[in-house]
Amino acid sequence: MRIDSHQHYWKVARGDYHWMTPDVPVLYRDYLPADLRPSLVRHNIQKTVLVQAAQTVAETDFLLDLAANDDSIAGVVGWLDLEAEDFPAQFDRYRKNPKFIALRPMLQDLPDDRWILRPNVLASLRLIAESDFPFEFLTFPRHLPFVFEVLESIPNLRAIIDHISKPAIAEGKLDPWQTWMARVAQHPNLYCKLSGMITEADHHHWKPDDLRPYVDHVVECFGFDRLLFGSDWPVCLCAGSYDQVIGALSEILAPGLNPETEPKLFGENAVRFYKLDAEVSA
Repeated sequence: MRIDSHQHYWKVARGDYHWMTPDVPVLYRDYLPADLRPSLVRHNIQKTVLVQAAQTVAETDFLLDLAANDDSIAGVVGWLDLEAEDFPAQFDRYRKNPKFIALRPMLQDLPDDRWILRPNVLASLRLIAESDFPFEFLTFPRHLPFVFEVLESIPNLRAIIDHISKPAIAEGKLDPWQTWMARVAQHPNLYCKLSGMITEADHHHWKPDDLRPYVDHVVECFGFDRLLFGSDWPVCLCAGSYDQVIGALSEILAPGLNPETEPKLFGENAVRFYKLDAEVSA
């Protein structure tokens, strides 16, 4: 079972994608399962994890409806307001849906870099951790010290870093990203997605070697037992095709990929992290 652990679908007319503008025409159009299917077939990927792209419950409902009607979607990483007083009730209701498999706030877009440490948010994270429910950190490197504080105070949180925390690949800058990634990776319940990297590189001139130091560092920190492949399609189209994303990663990791590590990266770790066993065998 090969799994793409990070991709998106959206309909522009829904109107709650705060980041979407006609200035980026490659993204300013609808993307639905039929658009991705040829790439999945070409790379023998049977399931995907569909990730939220708007900070609304309405979008979570939209994604869950897509998942209910498309067998290629293993589950949805949705959005709920972790700061809301009624979060426990909302969380209880949504997690009864078997396709609702994780939660993600869009930390990278919030004005307060320390938002994840607010009291109501921490209370929600403790509830999530007690439920052993997966949680995703969408961050830039500047957020990693606060991620570390969360993990120190809630060590049983089952969590994952999206897009290797978006280091400044276009600038070739490693620090302080590499220092903080090594620190957060010390927490055994934290995983990392090898995703979203080409859009942090030079969109027009990137090459696999530009990504290599970042990929190598993440492999060193997390090992192949806690890494997941994600395409970040269609956002990746700003800098390259699905084929280029998977091709670059396979080229960089070639020395470390073997019959044991490759299935982990491209499926087994996603099954374990998201607890997909029943879903992917359906």
